[in-house]
Amino acid sequence: MSKLKILQENQSYTFHSYFDLPYETEDILKEFGYNFIITELVLPQTNKSLDELLITKEKIRKNLPFLSLSSETARRETLVAPILLEIIQLCQCQLKIEYPLRVNDRLKGTLDYLLKSHHDLLVIEAKKDDLTKGFTQLAVELIALSEIEEDPEQNIFYGAVTIGNIWQFGKLDLTEKTIYQDLNLFKIPDDLIELGKVLVGILE
Repeated sequence: MSKLKILQENQSYTFHSYFDLPYETEDILKEFGYNFIITELVLPQTNKSLDELLITKEKIRKNLPFLSLSSETARRETLVAPILLEIIQLCQCQLKIEYPLRVNDRLKGTLDYLLKSHHDLLVIEAKKDDLTKGFTQLAVELIALSEIEEDPEQNIFYGAVTIGNIWQFGKLDLTEKTIYQDLNLFKIPDDLIELGKVLVGILE
């Protein structure tokens, strides 16, 4: 019995196409030769004091009761962007927003947020509040990033998917050809300092 092909020959796919595909993350990643494992990741964490994030945390906490988060734009502008702007100040790193990337007809599209430092960190927003499908899209975007990496010694790539008030991390291991999904979730505003320690830790 022949293996069912998810991706069709001579068909073009954007990163967002993988969000819309009605298949399991594991099956989609197999098309790219990657394994998929859900586990409790040990993520990098900074030892720096992140007192600046305490102010952001309190602002978000005070504003949340008055915000309507029914749209992607609202979540981006009130929950995601304020956090990332603080992170780039702490890391003195670049933030590229809606960054176009094309590797081939199966790996192309726009990355929501790409933070560039000694290591890159990819952050995407999950559409329609769907973390599961959002992670599938994140995983494919990490594969695309790994394809264009110029440093032959960089084998680990990190990313995060968020719906604004919840964040989840993933890791691509190029040597093992495996993408790991973290079991743990970071909730905003309660876990903002812990989230910040991981974001800065990855970028340091």
